[in-house]
This record gives sequence, C-alpha cells and structure tokens, in this order.
Amino acid sequence: MVKLNKIYTRAGDKGKTGLVNGKRVSKDNIRIKAYGTVDELNSILGVLNIQAKATLKKIISEIQNDLFDLGADLATPIQQRPKYKPLRITKNQVLRIEKTIDKYNSKLTPLNSFILPGGTITAAFLHNARTVTRRAETQMVSLAKNEKVNEEAIKYINRLSDLFFVLSRVENKNGKKDILWKPGKNV
Repeated sequence: MVKLNKIYTRAGDKGKTGLVNGKRVSKDNIRIKAYGTVDELNSILGVLNIQAKATLKKIISEIQNDLFDLGADLATPIQQRPKYKPLRITKNQVLRIEKTIDKYNSKLTPLNSFILPGGTITAAFLHNARTVTRRAETQMVSLAKNEKVNEEAIKYINRLSDLFFVLSRVENKNGKKDILWKPGKNV
C-alpha cells in the first residue's frame, strides 16, 4: 500500500506561516498578502487559459511560470548574506513583458476614451487579471516601504497590468469590441 503525505502540517493553526528563510510571520503580514494576491492572479489565468487561443495560451503559460517565480521572490526576504541564491524576478523577464506589450500594442487603434471592462469573455477575464495585478502591485509597494523588495519584481508586476490591458484590447477584435466609457451618461 502507498503511504500518502498529508497536505496539512498544523504549523499555521495559530495564524503564523513560514517564509523561505525559516522566519515565521503573521498570516496577515503584507508580504503574505502580496504573494497571496499573486497566487490569486495565477488562478485567474488558469481559468482564462482554458478558453484562450494558442497564441494567448503561450503568453499566459509563460506568465504563470513567472508568477510562481514572483511568489518565491516575495516569500524570500532579501538578506545581505543569503545561505543560497534565492529565486528572483530578473530584468530579462521584465524585458520579455515589455517586448510583448510593444508587439501587440503596435497593432491596436489608438484610444481616445477610457474603456470599460468587458467585450468578449476572454477580454473580461484579462481585465479581471489586470485589476488583481494592480492590487498585488500596491501590496508590493506597501511592503517595500518597510522592507527591501526586488526592484525588478515591482517593475514586472507594473508592466504585467499594462500587458493585460493591451491583450484585452487584442481579444476585443483589436479594440473593435471595446466598450467605451461615456462620462456622465447616467447623470
């Protein structure tokens, strides 16, 4: 008979969790909230990837892997003399996101209005991912006020929300199905 490992450890039953360096912190610590939000974002992308076309699937899969890197980065406080080389978001990951933004944005018609989230189902999920990305970013910025945070990680998450916006427009038939904001329409 195969012995299964238990999924629960009971180590967090008193409201604390462990970071990669072994330090225990409260589960409501801003660091935990930040990488928890990154995990939430990754779950949204998992749902989105079910219905995405092949090109978008490839982009999403790359981002999902990056988000695990980002979670590991955030779960590993920056130390002056780490015992091992921690996994960190790199400049190359940021540049890859920028290159993808530039590639797709260059094909879009310029906007002269804000757009409302929606259009196609895929675009709506991309907008959802964009807003969760922004929340993760604000949590990371809050964390950076008190602790050192990898600057490339903050750049990455900032670019990522821009990418989701651009991809939502691509999924809305290059902006043709975008829903334009009409200021004061219901006043």
